[in-house]
Amino acid sequence: MEVTKINSATTVLASFFFFSFCLLSSPATSQSPPAPILPPSPSPAPAPAPHHVNLTELLSVAGPFHTFLDYLLQTRVIDTFQNQANNSDQGITIFVPRDSAFAMLKSSDLANLTRDQLRTLFLYHALPRFYSLSEFRNLSRINPVATFAGGAYTLNVTDAAGVIRVSSSWSKSKISSSVYSTSPVAVYQIDRVLLPLAIFSAEPPLAPALAPAPEAGKASDATPGRGGSSASAPNSSESSSTGGANSASASFGILNCLILVVAGRLILAL
Repeated sequence: MEVTKINSATTVLASFFFFSFCLLSSPATSQSPPAPILPPSPSPAPAPAPHHVNLTELLSVAGPFHTFLDYLLQTRVIDTFQNQANNSDQGITIFVPRDSAFAMLKSSDLANLTRDQLRTLFLYHALPRFYSLSEFRNLSRINPVATFAGGAYTLNVTDAAGVIRVSSSWSKSKISSSVYSTSPVAVYQIDRVLLPLAIFSAEPPLAPALAPAPEAGKASDATPGRGGSSASAPNSSESSSTGGANSASASFGILNCLILVVAGRLILAL
């Protein structure tokens, strides 16, 4: 009898656990509500393309820097500068002499250089990093400053009371204006061509200064005539005409005197 009761209790418990298991595992009780459908997120806008400064166009409209630009194009140094401006994180700083600075040199100073020397000379006019005007004070403390030409081709920079000078072996130029200064490109105008000792073993001669033109009035007064006489001396035709006039006046006076004498005698005779 007791065994029958135990079996009945076991059966009841087993049924209870089976029923509970079925309830817990049924889809109606375990299924979660569906997630809301969200609209697709918009894709981010593409980054704007970087703005590159065209150095050829910049130097064409500024200045006048025609001589400097012509040499950059001739030696292909412009390609080196443009590549540094477009594709480097350091940027570039270029010192550009005006046309009048090249006019101060004799034509033979640059005409006698080889193509490699010309290329090095114009690489010497740039630093392989962007420097704003405010950074030149700190730059002057680490002289000499390396240039694009490399090696012994260095410059000395000074900043005294806001006057910035860039010096090479044979020239001491001054930054007279900022042509363009927005990272990664800085272009500064200078009043002298930078001449390194490694190319010019002696100081290159300057072109002779043009003498001032004489004043027109003084030149005509001081110009002697032919035969050493001055321009103010009268010519022979003027002298002869003057002499003829004097002779006629003298003859007329004698005739008057004779008329007066004859008239006086007639009056006495009457």
